[in-house]
Amino acid sequence: MDGKKILITGATGYLGARMCLHLASCGYKVTALCYPELPEKEWSSRLYDTVVGDVRDTGLLEKLSEKKYDVLIHLVSLDHHQSTGDPVFVSSVNITPVWDLLNTFSKSGLNQFIYFSTVHVLGQLPPQIIDETYSLSPLSPYALTHSIGEQICNYYNRISDIKCTVVRLSNSYGAPLFPNNNCWWLVINDLCRMAYKQRKIILHSDGTPMRDFVHGNDVVEAIHRIVEAPEEMKSEIFNICSGETLTILELAQLIQEIYNSRYMEKIEIEYKRGKNNDSKVLDRYRLDNSKLCSLDFKFRWDLNKGINDLFDYLEKHAL
Repeated sequence: MDGKKILITGATGYLGARMCLHLASCGYKVTALCYPELPEKEWSSRLYDTVVGDVRDTGLLEKLSEKKYDVLIHLVSLDHHQSTGDPVFVSSVNITPVWDLLNTFSKSGLNQFIYFSTVHVLGQLPPQIIDETYSLSPLSPYALTHSIGEQICNYYNRISDIKCTVVRLSNSYGAPLFPNNNCWWLVINDLCRMAYKQRKIILHSDGTPMRDFVHGNDVVEAIHRIVEAPEEMKSEIFNICSGETLTILELAQLIQEIYNSRYMEKIEIEYKRGKNNDSKVLDRYRLDNSKLCSLDFKFRWDLNKGINDLFDYLEKHAL
């Protein structure tokens, strides 16, 4: 390990907080850009440096660029629901900082910029294998802003010496590091908490929508591998996904099974029953993660382990 200097924006967020600790434990000099304040000292003390500030503050970015980071990982984004708000505000958080960061750090010798995008930029997916060459067709403001972020990265790959890596994250899940992390809207987190608190699972659909789920701990290890990727691969796109597609009903049934086994109590699933509920006849897409796996990445968290860990967290924190 060469002790690369890494700056992480959105460092106290759901993925950012875990990513800071993981990369620091791997020997990197991690600086966390925190907003609006520093979290607990025990977390901060394990990092190389911490900075409190807003990624929209151009003056702050200029000062940070003088510290000559090797890698910048950009995690700041509004979530799906927040991104449906005022376009000027949404753009100021989801789009403008990407451009500002690249404009600023392209002048200071930054080697790699890792941008967190989403598989939602691809739109409605057909029943086929979906690799990183699949065309963009965003169907929501959240996806639209990230598709623009990807284009900004592509531009700087062409006109600067920075190697911009785009990672398209599927649907992450897992227990938060900090109690105030905004993560309970995530599908698996939401359904596990619902099962734990309400002793039933309520779906607001017929359960046939499909998702690919990947645990947050596997996401941060994937970033570790991407930071260490060969130079010629650092200007590419990577799907971060499990490669397994489940319907929401199948997911709910797995959570139901684990809950029943843990607590010796059978809970019910409520959903809109229809002619498409038989998952065996559904055509499925599959997100291709072979490029990520070519970096010697291995998944360590399957759904059974991740769901049990969420129930452990819910018990401990009485949520």
